[in-house]
Amino acid sequence: MNRFRRALVGTVLGFILIPGAQAAVQNKTIEYRDGEVVLKGHLYWDDALSGKRPGIIVVHEWWGLNDYARQRAGELATLGYAAFAIDMYGDSKVTQHGAQAKEWMQQITANLENWRRRALLGLDVLRHQEQVDPKQMAAIGYCFGGATVMQMAYSGADLAGVVSFHGSLPSPGAEDMGRIKAKILVEHGGADSFVPAERVSQFQQAMEQAKADWTFVVHGGATHSFTNPEAAKAGIPGLNYSPTADHRSWQDMRDFFHELFPAK
Repeated sequence: MNRFRRALVGTVLGFILIPGAQAAVQNKTIEYRDGEVVLKGHLYWDDALSGKRPGIIVVHEWWGLNDYARQRAGELATLGYAAFAIDMYGDSKVTQHGAQAKEWMQQITANLENWRRRALLGLDVLRHQEQVDPKQMAAIGYCFGGATVMQMAYSGADLAGVVSFHGSLPSPGAEDMGRIKAKILVEHGGADSFVPAERVSQFQQAMEQAKADWTFVVHGGATHSFTNPEAAKAGIPGLNYSPTADHRSWQDMRDFFHELFPAK
């Protein structure tokens, strides 16, 4: 296994208490734009900590920027990071219907340049937050979000690392091979029926060809969306939660970030 156009419109402040955590985590909604599309992301940080800290992008599943993605951003804040749950669809819209989620996702992924640009806009917003060390940036994503953080890496973005949780594993294009800077961690379900074995193989071969710094972890028996406790409620075959894979993959991410950002 290998080793691993900013436009701020306004903010809304608040705070949350993460279950099991002692400190309150601050949060605010940040509006930014992709052309005429208004995007609404959510920044989380622990203001009990002083100074700047690494910034982590969180990219939602195909359902949109829902409570799950925001919860993960809050959990990252309790670990000492500033986390920004970005909005890939606009106006933080969310659905519980698979057909609608698929439509929204395909609207984004149909144009690779636009897909990457929208994700990188969120990165730019986070980079300019007062809590964030702009030289210490990473990104994590779930399902569609996992594919999105890979596209961020393929674009050559200045990211120390990216983590894909049950992502769709797009391979880099030929023009992307020499510009991947980020270290890559993939957390994949061994029973994920949404990602064919051929695609897994193509992805791994592409990582080798690109000479990327990558790690690929397979969780035996875990299906697609294994980190989300609400996965099965969608009623879509092949979507199920695995507490064990969820816990282990989150710990893998924590170890990965400790490697990237030793002071945290």
